[in-house]
Amino acid sequence: MPVNVAVVGAAGAVGRKVVEILEERDFPVGRLLLMATARSAGSTIRFCGRDYTVQPVAPDLFEGVQVAFFAVPSRVSRELAPEAVKRGAVVIDKSNAFRSDPSVPLVVPEVNADALTGHQGIVSSPNCSTIQLVLVLKPLDDLATVKRVVVSTYQAVSGTGREAVEELFTQMEHALAGRPLHPEVYPHPIALNVLPHIDDFAPNGYSREEMKLVNETRRIMDRPDLAVSATTVRVPVEVGHSEAVWVETERRIPPAEARAALERAPGVVVEDDPGQGVYPLPVRAAGRDEVFVGRIREDISHERGLALWIVADNLRKGAATNAVQIAEALMERGLTG
Repeated sequence: MPVNVAVVGAAGAVGRKVVEILEERDFPVGRLLLMATARSAGSTIRFCGRDYTVQPVAPDLFEGVQVAFFAVPSRVSRELAPEAVKRGAVVIDKSNAFRSDPSVPLVVPEVNADALTGHQGIVSSPNCSTIQLVLVLKPLDDLATVKRVVVSTYQAVSGTGREAVEELFTQMEHALAGRPLHPEVYPHPIALNVLPHIDDFAPNGYSREEMKLVNETRRIMDRPDLAVSATTVRVPVEVGHSEAVWVETERRIPPAEARAALERAPGVVVEDDPGQGVYPLPVRAAGRDEVFVGRIREDISHERGLALWIVADNLRKGAATNAVQIAEALMERGLTG
């Protein structure tokens, strides 16, 4: 049955990707409404052979909308998502606005789709780096309860937005020409550099991005006591977040057993033959919806530890694809507006 869909923030990188993926996955869109801030309104986006004009955001536009994808800053989601819900829409929000609200499901469909039951009109899609992490942790947790996770991320500039991608390319040109680099989006140059600084720092010394990984992983896996420590780093890559992960489990999981479980896991692709140069890479993950895992090996510092390398397209599975999959899961369960 066709569903009336709105995409808020349609002119941004994630919003445009949502529209693209709705078409790719043949989502049953009835009426499509594209919205953005006044600055981006008036632009056009093509969907299924037709050009749609992006309209300025207004609460009354949500009348008749059944599913609304929000790809906007948290403050906009907090203001407008309740307005959409009042008018009968189910909101799938990609911002951080509702992720810590216990009344709002935080969902990765392959991991915890059952959390959608009983939603109150808003569903949160997790942070991009959390999504790829929990997709790999879940099969390992099912084998032998995960006790502790240490993760270091290497995050692409597209996670910041279009301006960050442009800044990377401009700085690369300047660096190659021997010209000075003038950072604007980031506090330091990103070209030929890495920045252990994503979002603001909290009093405990961790960044907000790192604490998102901690808190969201616990919520999605329904493990409030899970020990998680994270370091998040911005790297000069356009698309594709990478993660080095160390996992301690209740019993020892041999690497072969871990590989077999991960090969069976939905949404996960194992690329693990390092001797032949086969392991996940951002350039290969870009444009794909799967989460790639490799370098699966025993952690030589712990008798019940595994070490892994995880890569995913942060704009697709890390954002837009996960949101569309949430909508599909809602429809399968008859939970849309």
